[in-house]
Amino acid sequence: MKVGQWSWVFKNVKTHLDFKSVMGISWYSTSFRAATLKAITASPIDELFRRISPLGNQSISIVPILDQWVAEGKPVDKKRHLQLCIKLLRQYKRYSQTLEMSLWMTDKRYFPLVASDVAVRLDLIGKTHGLKEAENYFNSVPKQLKGLEVYSSLLHCYGCFRSVEKAEAVMQRMRDLGLDRCIVTSNSLLTLYYKTGNYKKVDTFRHEMEEKGIAYNVNTYCICLSAYAAQCNVDGINNILQKVESDWALTLPWNFYAVVTYAYIKVGHMDKALAMLKKFEALCKGNCGAYNQLLRQYAKLGKKDDVLRVWELYKTNMKVYNKGYLAMISSLLKCDDIESAEKIFDEWESHIPATLTYDIRIPNLLLGAYARKGPLGKFERIVNQIVLKEGKPDASTWYFFAKILLMNNEMENAVNAMKEAILISQPWWKPCDESLAACLKYLKEEGEIDEAEKLVNLLVDRDIISSEVQVKLLSYVKDGNVDSTLDGLVILDGSALHQSGEEADDDGID
Repeated sequence: MKVGQWSWVFKNVKTHLDFKSVMGISWYSTSFRAATLKAITASPIDELFRRISPLGNQSISIVPILDQWVAEGKPVDKKRHLQLCIKLLRQYKRYSQTLEMSLWMTDKRYFPLVASDVAVRLDLIGKTHGLKEAENYFNSVPKQLKGLEVYSSLLHCYGCFRSVEKAEAVMQRMRDLGLDRCIVTSNSLLTLYYKTGNYKKVDTFRHEMEEKGIAYNVNTYCICLSAYAAQCNVDGINNILQKVESDWALTLPWNFYAVVTYAYIKVGHMDKALAMLKKFEALCKGNCGAYNQLLRQYAKLGKKDDVLRVWELYKTNMKVYNKGYLAMISSLLKCDDIESAEKIFDEWESHIPATLTYDIRIPNLLLGAYARKGPLGKFERIVNQIVLKEGKPDASTWYFFAKILLMNNEMENAVNAMKEAILISQPWWKPCDESLAACLKYLKEEGEIDEAEKLVNLLVDRDIISSEVQVKLLSYVKDGNVDSTLDGLVILDGSALHQSGEEADDDGID
């Protein structure tokens, strides 16, 4: 594709989205009708969820569907309908829509909140609106509802945002209140220590758990395995595995062996990893999540033939949903087989909208591969298919657009695409440091200091960088020296920005 054509492609996507907005066309209208037809004979919970389920795009409100449900005289029971739907939506990580249902439950149906409702809502606010809003909500919760569940949810929220000091402060408060003997909360803090590389604190807190008589569960052992793997402690991994497999009181699920496999891959013991993977495979029949992990683990071991074999088993044993296609395409890309990934993508598209809904994450996988390696013409093909299928780009889509535009020196449009990505990003999303550096460098060289400042301030507003990093970046764009560099954004202390547009390595620990 000629360089000049990228401006046209970029503007075409923008026009497509803006046109939909201006014309007032509902993103959920056709899916809503299809779901309603499918659910005529379903039970109330199935019918309500099936109406909501096709609305996979998180920018689509589910409130009109809930209001319509009530207008039709359908039953609205908090426990049997709403809480079950909330649980299912959370499992699918549709956090903004789940939060809508939680708020609708109290604001429009006037169901009273109990501690478990508050805990769920706190978690959803953190995932949807960020840490500050979650803290504000916690501070507004009545004292009588602030028990184990709510404090545990707050600690978990801090864990998601890697806020060690605040999480430790919550744990201390729980100790003061006598709420510190819960294994779930303990695992949350252990996970935070592991994820932030505080391995000495992992050991110290494990010792505290043992002194208090808090019995480990399978998740605790999984966290310990991952911590040992991160430290390349093979003996630690072996000891945990021997201890767990010799404990007849423990029933080991498939995800335990998924974590053990990851641990051995991490330390380079591929034969042991493969042996664990065979144990894993023996337990995964009939479980979508297990098959998805199995595909990815075989891909990490470079076993493409096994990836293809498991895929056939997967399709034979059960219906494959969007997450399955995500796992398969990402696994093939991990094996550097773009051609096979494209065939699976075409297979997935053939099921839309008859049996599957459009999930922007799936074309994003190919866009990411093309943005890294090309060919550029294929990038345009996927973009055109997104437009044709009325898919709505998310932050990663715009991020990959920014990368491909940067590769083709379409700098102005690259900056605009990066802004789009940041504006619609979820709290956990962060752009690539190298691409962001290129955008800031371009604005500085063009004398667009005001625009550079706006971009930096936008990063702060979206909780992508700290105020300290903001000061450093503003100093860079204002220093008047076009030859100064960010040195790959080393200025961000390594952890401020990362390659989150790409698929992260999955250790199985949430």
